[in-house]
Amino acid sequence: MTDTPKTTLHRLGREQRPLIAIDDFWPDPDALREDAASLRMTAIGPHYPGVRAEVPPRLAETMRRRIAPLLAEHFGLDPAPAVSEAYYSLVTTAPSDLAPIQRLPHFDGVEPRRIAVLLFLGEGEQGGTAFYRQRSTGFESIDASRLDPFRTALDADVQAHGMPDASYIAGDTALYACVAVQPARFNRALVYAGNTLHCAYLPPEVVLSSDPLAGRLTLNLFLFDD
Repeated sequence: MTDTPKTTLHRLGREQRPLIAIDDFWPDPDALREDAASLRMTAIGPHYPGVRAEVPPRLAETMRRRIAPLLAEHFGLDPAPAVSEAYYSLVTTAPSDLAPIQRLPHFDGVEPRRIAVLLFLGEGEQGGTAFYRQRSTGFESIDASRLDPFRTALDADVQAHGMPDASYIAGDTALYACVAVQPARFNRALVYAGNTLHCAYLPPEVVLSSDPLAGRLTLNLFLFDD
């Protein structure tokens, strides 16, 4: 059994978007690790640099309800968005094997009612999650009105500077400025808007492993509805 959860509100970058960090989030995080280790994890989609397994729907819904009051208070989302996807996620891709899109910050979608919840379940050095500003536009989040200018600027920036080398982002680049890093901590949950530019923070000392009990394991909830 863990300690009582501790909630801290952060404001990101110039846009001051809310990010909530919840330490000691889940009462039995070791049970989640064991659950993940019992499942067959596979590649899901072209963007995530590793393997995933679906989280049981009842567990995902329990977590959603747990954070719903925070979404109402800090994001103005009442009722809370529904669970659209939920995964155990394990980073396994070597830096040299990263696809071009995996070397850049990303956003989950442009919709205002899209929320990401990330729970760190790995032990030891796990890096964290970093948040970014596109240098050429100043954008730290991408809504529908910013999507086309963001894409146009990204194309121009890649033409001018080239694609980043095959490595995980771990700070400022020619295209993006890092505005904040939230360090990974066992049983720490991060809650933030899905249209915020972000990326896993994986400095070289983070060990990648295909064993969920040894590698960079997270539980990811994606909340979204119209």
